Amino acid sequence: MSKPRILIVGGGYAGFYTAKKLEKFLRAGEAEVALVDPLPYMTYQPFLPEVAAGSIEPRHAVVSLRRHLTKTNVISGKVVKVNHAKKIATIEVEGAPAYDWHYDHIVMTAGAVSRTFPIPGVADVAIGMKTIEEAVDVRNRILDNFDKAANLPKGPARDRLLTFVVVGGGFAGIEAFAEMRSLATYLVKLHPGISFDDVHFHLIEAMGRIMPEVSLETSQWVLSNLDARNAKVHLNTQLQSAVGGKIELSTGQTFESDLIVWTAGVMANPVVRNTDLPLDDRGRITAQPSLRVVAGEKVVEGAWTAGDVSAVPDLSGGGVGGFCVPNAQHAVRQAKLLAANLVATIRGEGIKDYFHKNMGAVAGLGIGVGVYQWRKLAIKGFIAWVMHRGYHGLAMPMWERKLRVFGGWIANFVLRRDIVSIAATKTPRLAFETFASRPSAAPAAKSSAKKTAAKPAAKKAAVAKAPAKKAAPKAAPKKK
Repeated sequence: MSKPRILIVGGGYAGFYTAKKLEKFLRAGEAEVALVDPLPYMTYQPFLPEVAAGSIEPRHAVVSLRRHLTKTNVISGKVVKVNHAKKIATIEVEGAPAYDWHYDHIVMTAGAVSRTFPIPGVADVAIGMKTIEEAVDVRNRILDNFDKAANLPKGPARDRLLTFVVVGGGFAGIEAFAEMRSLATYLVKLHPGISFDDVHFHLIEAMGRIMPEVSLETSQWVLSNLDARNAKVHLNTQLQSAVGGKIELSTGQTFESDLIVWTAGVMANPVVRNTDLPLDDRGRITAQPSLRVVAGEKVVEGAWTAGDVSAVPDLSGGGVGGFCVPNAQHAVRQAKLLAANLVATIRGEGIKDYFHKNMGAVAGLGIGVGVYQWRKLAIKGFIAWVMHRGYHGLAMPMWERKLRVFGGWIANFVLRRDIVSIAATKTPRLAFETFASRPSAAPAAKSSAKKTAAKPAAKKAAVAKAPAKKAAPKAAPKKK
């Protein structure tokens, strides 16, 4: 009997931890595990705001899949279709034709992507805060904008460069907004021609409050803190247009910005639509608390799911709509239980349901400022910021990554944050191409041109050298 094949779709929190725990729980030769993801690393998303602010080195916020999944077959590609009825997944890798992968168990952990609305201009000029690449670009653009603005006189062009917009007042939006403001405040000190009041920050939130994960009192403290830092939050306000960077709000206010960051919600990865697995009305894979995929009341054998792509019932009663909210707390813990339940199923043993009570919410709002909320307990300011760094520093997967993160924080404390922009990496060959020597013309083209030019000249010379033809003698008259 052949050993079962397990295919994990997605290498984020849930996918990485499922594979890591399977390596630990499975006996040698008990099963074959493969993980498919287009990227060779897992991103620790809670660190993206600090990456954007230059407080964390980008490479330290990601975890290499191949280095830490030594018993898993890591496939750098993407699953484009799943036919679970036949237990076949179609995989595409760059530079090769798509191929089918037969499996016995599939683990859908494809995560979530930014959810946007059809607002004019957003798709053309805005940027998200879901990937390490986006966070790095936001950091580079802030740094570049300050350098450009320092060379310009006061006016619309400079104001546009120094106006930064974040859309969405949830945890992700507020943390990104506050960390960006923290970086900008630091940059003002290094650009004598730019004052604190020259820099404008706007956060746009459609609801009447921010950060629903914390109490109203805590969210109001955050608003006051941001206002004191010249960071304006527009509540009960909708973005109506961002065409060409011109912001138009539902309040009638307009201004221009060169950097618009979208954090207003996420949705399940659209790859799940190319499967025959059951989905809810929000496009998430429906699941039991045991993390098995379920269609109504019927378990879909051999199918498992966890993380942001799944609709897992929250047995603690604290979830929105009765389901676990999409965050790292749930993704990591679900993955660990999923791996244990999958191994138990292979061995014919019993499985457990997922149950986790919220441990509270902690947010970093820039150097030295943070908030923590657990039930009615709220901690604000420096102590909460230390708690934020301590919690997430330890929650970062793998000790070699934890040490890099903590080491970077210590280095920044001693040496201050690094403010070098490397935006030129977008066009790495530009300098080489600009100054590279090129042949004036191809040799074959030169030879052909010489032959073409020589032909008319040769004809003329031939005509000139040819002897003149004598006139034919007239015929003698016939004798009569």
